[in-house]
Formats: sequence, structure tokens, C-alpha cells
Amino acid sequence: KIPFYPSLLSLDIKGFNNVLVLFLAQSLFGILPLSHPDNAITVDRYATPLHIVPEWYFLPFYAMLKTIPNKTAGLLVMLASLQILFLLAEQRNLTTLIQFKFAFGARE
Repeated sequence: KIPFYPSLLSLDIKGFNNVLVLFLAQSLFGILPLSHPDNAITVDRYATPLHIVPEWYFLPFYAMLKTIPNKTAGLLVMLASLQILFLLAEQRNLTTLIQFKFAFGARE
């Protein structure tokens, strides 16, 4: 039998609550002293700062969003480009033709 002491359980709950309050206070109110100085600069929401560069695999989508002023149209163009890539991967005939073209040589 495991002994159960309600007083120790209440102490555990109090300690858990104290640690939780400390973590919440740090994450909600104490984040500014630990943050980067650039986070305190007022920003223009419609212009990306020059020092922010996206990763190389996001560059095509970043270029699409920068060139199309309408956000919805930019999103649709991004989805269409992903759909084109998906459809190219689903082309069974194209992949089999390319695969066997080099194995058997040119047609006569």
C-alpha cells in the first residue's frame, strides 16, 4: 500500500502553481529584456526590411508574393505553382518515357 498524505499533495500543487506562474510571467512579461534589439523598431507592415532574407527554398514564393500586389491572387499563384509541381510528379507516361528513352536508344 502506498501512503497518501493530503498535506504533501497540497504542497506539490502549490509548488507546481508557483513554477507555472513564474514561467508564465517570464514568457508573457519578461520577454523584452531577452529579445533582439530589432524587435523594438517600429515597422512598416507593407515593406520587408533589407536584412531579412528568406531561405533559398522560399525564394520563388517570396518573389511571387512581392510581384503580385493582391494577396489573394499571390496565394492562388503559389497554390497553382505547387499544383503544377504535383501534377508533373504524377505524370506516369512522361516519367516512363524518360526512364526508358536512354535504355533503348532513339526510335527509328
